[in-house]
Amino acid sequence: MEKYCVTGMSCAACSARVEKAVKKLNNVDDVSVNLLTGSMTVEGSVSAKEVISAVEKAGYGAYIDGTEAAAVLTDSDSPSTSHTVFFSADAETKGVRNRLISSVCLLLPLMYFSMGHNMWDAPLPPFLNNPMANAIIQMILSFTIMWINRKFFVNGFRGAIHLAPNMDTLVAMGSGISFLWSFAVLIHMTDVISTGNHEAAHTLLHSLYFESAAMILTLITVGKMLEAYSKGRTTDALKNLMKLAPDTARVIRKGSEVEIPASELLVGELFRVRPGDKVPADGLVIEGGSAVDESSLTGESIPVEKAAGDTVYTATINQTGIMLCKALKVGDNTSFAQIIRMVNDASATKAPIAKIADKVAGIFVPSVIGIALIVTGIHFLLGAGIEASITYGIAVLVISCPCALGLATPVAIMVGSGVGAKCGILYKNATVLENTGKADIVVLDKTGTITSGIPKVIGLYPMDTDEKTLLTYAGTLEQGSEHPLAKAITAKYEDARKMNSIPSGNDISLTDFAVHPGNGLSASVNGEKVFGGNKKYLLSCALSNDIRSTIESEQVSAVLTEISENGATPVLFATGNSFLGIIGIADTLKPDAKDAIKRLKDMKLRVIMLSGDNERTAKAIASKAGIDEVIAEVLPDGKQSVVQRLQDEGNKVIMVGDGINDAPALTAADVGIAVHSGTDIAMDAAQIVLMKQDVMDIPNAVYLSKKVIRNIYENLFWAFCYNIIGIPLAAGVFEPIFGWRLNPMFGAAAMSFSSFFVVCNALRLNLVRFPKVTSTPDENVSSTTFADIAKNASENTITSTNKEITTMEKTLTIEGMMCPMCEKHMREALDAMDGVSAGKVSHEEKCAVVTVDREISKEEFEKVVSATGYKLIDVQ
Repeated sequence: MEKYCVTGMSCAACSARVEKAVKKLNNVDDVSVNLLTGSMTVEGSVSAKEVISAVEKAGYGAYIDGTEAAAVLTDSDSPSTSHTVFFSADAETKGVRNRLISSVCLLLPLMYFSMGHNMWDAPLPPFLNNPMANAIIQMILSFTIMWINRKFFVNGFRGAIHLAPNMDTLVAMGSGISFLWSFAVLIHMTDVISTGNHEAAHTLLHSLYFESAAMILTLITVGKMLEAYSKGRTTDALKNLMKLAPDTARVIRKGSEVEIPASELLVGELFRVRPGDKVPADGLVIEGGSAVDESSLTGESIPVEKAAGDTVYTATINQTGIMLCKALKVGDNTSFAQIIRMVNDASATKAPIAKIADKVAGIFVPSVIGIALIVTGIHFLLGAGIEASITYGIAVLVISCPCALGLATPVAIMVGSGVGAKCGILYKNATVLENTGKADIVVLDKTGTITSGIPKVIGLYPMDTDEKTLLTYAGTLEQGSEHPLAKAITAKYEDARKMNSIPSGNDISLTDFAVHPGNGLSASVNGEKVFGGNKKYLLSCALSNDIRSTIESEQVSAVLTEISENGATPVLFATGNSFLGIIGIADTLKPDAKDAIKRLKDMKLRVIMLSGDNERTAKAIASKAGIDEVIAEVLPDGKQSVVQRLQDEGNKVIMVGDGINDAPALTAADVGIAVHSGTDIAMDAAQIVLMKQDVMDIPNAVYLSKKVIRNIYENLFWAFCYNIIGIPLAAGVFEPIFGWRLNPMFGAAAMSFSSFFVVCNALRLNLVRFPKVTSTPDENVSSTTFADIAKNASENTITSTNKEITTMEKTLTIEGMMCPMCEKHMREALDAMDGVSAGKVSHEEKCAVVTVDREISKEEFEKVVSATGYKLIDVQ
């Protein structure tokens, strides 16, 4: 796909003409011309020379995007390249404003001579108080205003010569006919005065329309200025974002820190980011740490903690510490540049709904000219006189507004794309922005989409020992593995060591470590053989008969079933002589997954979860998330088949995923949504990229799309209704019934404000606010059920029980929390406590509300709070 800049377009008829001309070329698969951005995308094997030649033959200019600077633009041109349209819009506004000021300064004395003196007897100097001098001054002032606004005549008649009349043609004809009629009257006045009939010459002053010719142009220019100003506002979100691009970078070269332009930073170079600096490239933190404001990239207001090994992104702002980073992506390859590029591309493309306006725009102007000629002829035949008949025709020309049709879709797309970018939702093109709001089904991949994708320990079930011993053996054994389940156990082990709830591990040795793929691990811990893995693996190990009997007992099977039904994976541990117990591990729901899915359902969308897990585990997770339909045990290549089957049933499908195995399904879906934390392949395959890992952005993307579609319908309704009502009014259709007759000057004013109204309506999208929801506590695992099992297991007896563990709520008064980041740290620390689920944590109210399912002393809470860096005052 090649992108071009098109100059000289002024209305929807222009863009339709350009599109039609390029479509006629051989080897052109698709063409999309955007009036708002002055851009054109062409798909096919056609050469650039042929495309540019076709555009020029149609009466316009074109060049490949990026080959010319925006600085050469004049106000007579449309905005040029997609990456400079934001700045050229400001230059366009300035040029139109200068023309308007000059026009108004000349129009005021013209109106004084025409209406002030001729209609209300306003005084004039004696040497000008004669009809001929009055008429000549009006002609000079009117012609000067026409010269100032000559772009209407140049573009209008150029379009007519190329058989492609546009809005400028209508304006030029309306103003030009008024001037020519007045000039003819002026010539007649000279003849009348030559005969000495001065009274007849005074009467002829009332037949002059020089002020109408000038007023039409001035009022249209008022509308153009308001339109240009409003069009500039449509890209405010992106302009503000682009201003965040860093100018300089502190690079380490030859052992010294050197400040260079950010554009000169190279991949692989080390750069230092100090507090208050903007990150100059996407990079990896090598040394140091800090809190980084990533709101420019993700829309998330809470700063993100960065440490060695974490990724930082261009244009984000370092707040506290000093970081030494390695540049991974620079220039146009950064995430920041990707956002700009995606939104520009979305603005340059055309939504399917725009085809309605395009078809009308292609025949609109010729039709209006034909209607004006017919109206003039009919009124003349009905005896209205040549002057009145021409007035009706001029009114028809100047009230018609093809611009409103042309702007109805692109301004809404531009504003909607900008709002999405500001909130971390990137639509790659206008088609997907429209289709998202028309979807019937949302298919969600489980891992990494509605779940965190990071397994964690949710239950310890000791058998022949206690929790500390089970965790010590398991954590030591799993340290040698890179498996996700092993990492979850190791993380739990390290957290417990930090809390001093288990021995430090300095005296524990690990030898003879071995991995048994797909089954488990084995090693010697302090000389004692330890095994960990699934049930089948443990039964194949060298265990005593008593241990084997316990593992195969109905009681253990019941526990394993209970764990699986709650969406968790059980890992069994044993030594040669004792069954240590079971650790339950689950990939937990994201905090707002349940609320997000509820919002999707509230929007009448059918929600389906896809998973490669077994059906029991998948249904457990789906139940927690509030999803009714589950398709489990799906192989990677089967996801695409599921999407296509749903489409074959007549549904528009949204697919959400983040992995390489999701890419075929993302491509096949009507709308593919990928999270930014996913793989590059998934993001390339998707049409929408979510810059945050927030699952709530899925319904937000749908919600914004629906708002944009509604706005487009409103704009099109206004554009069509305005012309359907305005043209008959100008033609005098309502005069016999209601006595309504439209003066051409009022018609010009209406035309001016029509486009302005459409743009302002689109700007209302900036006021879109996504519904706020309060995230529900993580309910992936039934802590009551596991607590019961753990209690029974700790007594070396595994039996089915109906005993209920009563949960209670406690309020902790905590000092030292200063910001939302403090709240986040405190919540994570409390959640990590066994038997604790953190609810509301507020730094303003200095409290944390938690739900507990076991007796926890104030000292336990105090140890956790202190370790996090805060002070516990009271527990109630």
